[in-house]
Amino acid sequence: MRLFERLVNKEEKLAVIGLGYVGMPIAVAFAKKLSVIGFDLNSHKIEDYKNGIDPTNEVGDDAIKKTTVDFTSDAAKLQLAKFHVVAVPTPVNADKTPDLSPIEEVSKTIGRNLTKGSIVVYESTVYPGVTEDICIPILECESGLRCGVDFKVGYSPERINPGDKVHKLENITKIVSGLDKESLEEIAKVYELVVEVGVHRAGSIKVAEAAKVVENSQRDINIAFMNELAMVFDRMGIDTQEVIEAMATKWNALQFSPGLVGGHCIGVDPYYFIYEAEKLGYHSQIILSGRKINDGMGSFVADSVIKKLILTNKIVKKAKVVILGITFKENCPDTRNSKVEDIIKRLNEYEIDPIIVDPYADPVDAKNEYGVDLVPLDMVNDADCLVFAVAHDIFKDMKLDHVDNMFRDVPNKEKIIVDIKSIFDRSDIKEIGYSYWRL
Repeated sequence: MRLFERLVNKEEKLAVIGLGYVGMPIAVAFAKKLSVIGFDLNSHKIEDYKNGIDPTNEVGDDAIKKTTVDFTSDAAKLQLAKFHVVAVPTPVNADKTPDLSPIEEVSKTIGRNLTKGSIVVYESTVYPGVTEDICIPILECESGLRCGVDFKVGYSPERINPGDKVHKLENITKIVSGLDKESLEEIAKVYELVVEVGVHRAGSIKVAEAAKVVENSQRDINIAFMNELAMVFDRMGIDTQEVIEAMATKWNALQFSPGLVGGHCIGVDPYYFIYEAEKLGYHSQIILSGRKINDGMGSFVADSVIKKLILTNKIVKKAKVVILGITFKENCPDTRNSKVEDIIKRLNEYEIDPIIVDPYADPVDAKNEYGVDLVPLDMVNDADCLVFAVAHDIFKDMKLDHVDNMFRDVPNKEKIIVDIKSIFDRSDIKEIGYSYWRL
């Protein structure tokens, strides 16, 4: 009997290693069909899950309460599983080189608990070659088993979009790959249990690895192009959003918008591709240029804030600037690699210590990652400048009279709104007479 059949019959277990924004939804989805072990080193996170709390807001507390996932931080329990799904983060170092330590450490943990007949599938974003050249040797060393004989390996890049309630695991085509045809089919069948739209069988593990970094690099480049246009249009006195609206009337226009590009995928994955290309003697031109543009947008926004403060006769050092949003994207509590940090740092250079508001973010995460203390939205008052950095629904639904109450009691022309995500209607703001700038 094949492993797939034993999993379906619940004679064997599936383990998901890494229960963050990607791993936890996968574990919950698989648990509807199979016996699932959910492993994470973070014991506090495990306790939250056991208590029916979803800190990621990806599936919700009710789904966590109802799931049959066996949440644990005990690595020894991995010995009970035969199919392992790895969903740990793959960040970059300060010098923008890949930080493979999380995936190396998890490979050691799995290796120490690996049994014959197992399949290990990596979902973490890596550059082509990492699974076979780095992960497999670690698994073999720690387990004493031989890959291809005693166990098999595959790669299936995660495509979950945190905070997105439309594009979810079940309706996003899953790329799958395996060490050989046999493992490819086993892996494909397992994922087909939870991915309703089906899977795409990649020709090799390296192809699957490359597809992931390329799809995010492509998006990064397109946004970089719009960001560069936004900076030029700002000098020309042209509204970028109006240009996009006009351009979008053509059937084949790509409707990308300028913005801050952070998070654990788009803001990171291109560096994995650039790193491997340079190891092979090729210096990236387009991808690296796009990254440089996007990495500089926080400073550009902050400088625009300073310009507005000066033009409205504010004393820059004494200005009260409020930034609304610190997560890396809208309606999501994930603060990892948020480019709002770049705005904060740039404002700090002008001796401005901005107030940060974000009802979606975890105050503990915000403090640990960026050293900021979040302020409740209803506590904001006497502001000189409001920077809408993240398009959370709570901000988009905000009425202008509420916005007005957050400002100092000064003429409207001295009230500054910096609207990075174009939340407001420009004509409405112009009619009121605020000093308005948007990316």
